Amino acid sequence: MFNKQLGACSYVFSSGEDENSLFKDKEFKVIHGDNNTLHNDITYNMRKSQDLDVDGCILQPGKNTSLQECGFNVTAKTIFIIHGWTMSGMYESWMRKLVSAMMQREPEANVIIVDWLPMAHQLYPDAVNHTHQVGLSVATTINWLQEEENLPLQNVHLIGYSLGAHVAGYAGTFVRGTVGRITGLDPAGPMFEGAEDKKRLSSDDASFVDVLHTYTREALGVSIGIQQPVGDIDIYPNGGDVQPGCALTDVLTSVAGGNFMDVMKCEHERAVHLFVDSLVTKDHVSFAYQCTDPSRFKKGICLSCRKNRCNQMGYNAKKMRNRRNSKMYLKTRADTPFGGIHYQMKMHVFNRKQADDADPTFYVKLYGEHNDSHKLHVDIPNKVGLNQTNTFLVFNEEDIGDLLKIHLSWEGPSDSLGSFWKNIKKNFWGWNSNMPSRQVLEVRRIRVKCGETQKKFTFCAQDLSETELTPGHGITYVKCRDGWEVKPRKRLHI
Repeated sequence: MFNKQLGACSYVFSSGEDENSLFKDKEFKVIHGDNNTLHNDITYNMRKSQDLDVDGCILQPGKNTSLQECGFNVTAKTIFIIHGWTMSGMYESWMRKLVSAMMQREPEANVIIVDWLPMAHQLYPDAVNHTHQVGLSVATTINWLQEEENLPLQNVHLIGYSLGAHVAGYAGTFVRGTVGRITGLDPAGPMFEGAEDKKRLSSDDASFVDVLHTYTREALGVSIGIQQPVGDIDIYPNGGDVQPGCALTDVLTSVAGGNFMDVMKCEHERAVHLFVDSLVTKDHVSFAYQCTDPSRFKKGICLSCRKNRCNQMGYNAKKMRNRRNSKMYLKTRADTPFGGIHYQMKMHVFNRKQADDADPTFYVKLYGEHNDSHKLHVDIPNKVGLNQTNTFLVFNEEDIGDLLKIHLSWEGPSDSLGSFWKNIKKNFWGWNSNMPSRQVLEVRRIRVKCGETQKKFTFCAQDLSETELTPGHGITYVKCRDGWEVKPRKRLHI
């Protein structure tokens, strides 16, 4: 079964260079003059109910009476939601959630589903070849709304998932003028990766183009979601790689069970659920931070909000003052609400005794003014640097308020199976007739910056005579002053 699924996946996402190469000719084989032909198999479903089982009102481009029948409100926002390729030929469950969340958030808006299911329910290369026509149809519809209703383009927001993101890009290209915003939810990668701007979603397609990338990991030679940045801001939650809660073990042990294809769906579709979360969750705002690459972000280096280096993820994202592509990163929880708190931790680690080859596993417990965290693993991409300052990223799923104290511990060989085997391996390869020596490190203070508040604090050892760390033991640090500002320069408002 597993091999069959892999084979099916390889087939539907193959580039089809012989018979289905992307856009076979320069005109993309689209009829530009006949609107009746252009809109074939495309329906504009204007929602009146959050329940998709209740029929919406069909907007018919060129038929002015449909505007009155559907109660189109030209003074409100107009939001087009565009689905992608489909294996079932039906709306997937995410569409229900997105429509419902959008209508709750923007009750006055014109929420329109661009239904191109007959064209999307084909072999993937064929569906790709239809995206240009669908985009042109959407642009023609927006142009009609401009002519008949003086629709302000700045109030138009196109939201496209997977192939739908590129449909939105084509619509933005062909519309007369510039639409206000396009949101790409994990834009499709196969047959678009590396393509020139005009043949995929790009930052030129709207006044503001924001993109969420949740499945950029290659499988079978392709990435389901596009890897390259294509917007004004491109946000890569969890590096755009493995999404929490989407691992094969998580899917297999879920209530519904699952398989390899469900893992792919979980990660690709996570972009939609993160966007939905940003519509309905106001108490857990998720911030993303500009960084040159995910490895630097994992080291905790990139948590600055100066000069537009951070932005809210999802619906609340703000247009940047200076339009230039920004790759941004954040960590999320496995389920809604997805937002958490990012901490940058800096500590100078001194080698005090027999610790030249030390490879410590650090944990921290955070004590806040509202609550305390669980014991959190400190992710160290490489070995801890001895006799130098180390920077780490620590992510806590809950907002516990301003930190009051921190407990740092060095996991001992008997504290976990991982540490046990790490110790066995190290002692095996470094075997000698003597018993392993007692390693000692020293950490005198920990400097902390919270990404979400931009506040900085310094924590010094509670007992200044006890600053040495050994395996299986820890140190408690409390707030102190040593040069870092305690309050942020300016309260964050974005």
